[in-house]
Amino acid sequence: MANTVGIQDAVSQPGGSPLRKYQDLVVGSRSLGRLVAYELVVGLTSWVPGALGLLLRKISYPWILGAVGRNVVFGQGVTLRHPGKIRLGDDVVVDDLVLLDAKGESNHGIDIGSGVFLGRGTILSCKNGDILLGDRSNLGFHCEIFSGSSVKVGRHGLFAAYAYLVGGGHEWERLDVPVLEQGRSSKGITLGDDVWLGTGAKVLDGVSVGSRVVVGANAVVNQDLPDGVVAAGIPAKVLRSR
Repeated sequence: MANTVGIQDAVSQPGGSPLRKYQDLVVGSRSLGRLVAYELVVGLTSWVPGALGLLLRKISYPWILGAVGRNVVFGQGVTLRHPGKIRLGDDVVVDDLVLLDAKGESNHGIDIGSGVFLGRGTILSCKNGDILLGDRSNLGFHCEIFSGSSVKVGRHGLFAAYAYLVGGGHEWERLDVPVLEQGRSSKGITLGDDVWLGTGAKVLDGVSVGSRVVVGANAVVNQDLPDGVVAAGIPAKVLRSR
């Protein structure tokens, strides 16, 4: 079980200038060169609309990202945090207003396979955790993956809008301390190949889902699911096999 640090803690730590905190939380490096590159790329290209914006981001985003494959498309308003720990394969589409946040002190970050589509408003967020999306995964509008340790999604994953993988949470046992101040914990999440999550489906921390699984809309998966089943409900129950 990994402990993670909240943004509030990092911002409120004594010492350090606002610029240092910005570099630590957003840029992911205290190098002046990395800061300048980040500001130029994001400030000059992230907001530009139309075909010109697509071209500018296609050229400039690889300058600050960890790795970028061939034929990658970045939409308007894409937000990058700790971009040096974000790696994308070939033929990836990152739609408008996507957030890729690889924040952490010792994590590997975000790895996105080839042929992946990230729908508008989708959030991939690390708090010292890692996220791995397998090839040909397709995430609909406003999906979210949070990782405080490790979240792995196999190939051909299909997430409908508002699906959410909750790879971590707050400790809450003590009554004399607010939940917000009790720290975070994470066991991680693993999804096999060819998993379809319906609209609004949620997979909670510590869960392993097998391959070729279908999860119904708005289901809450709080326990492991074997290969080749259909599950639905709150909490999700296996209804039948495929």
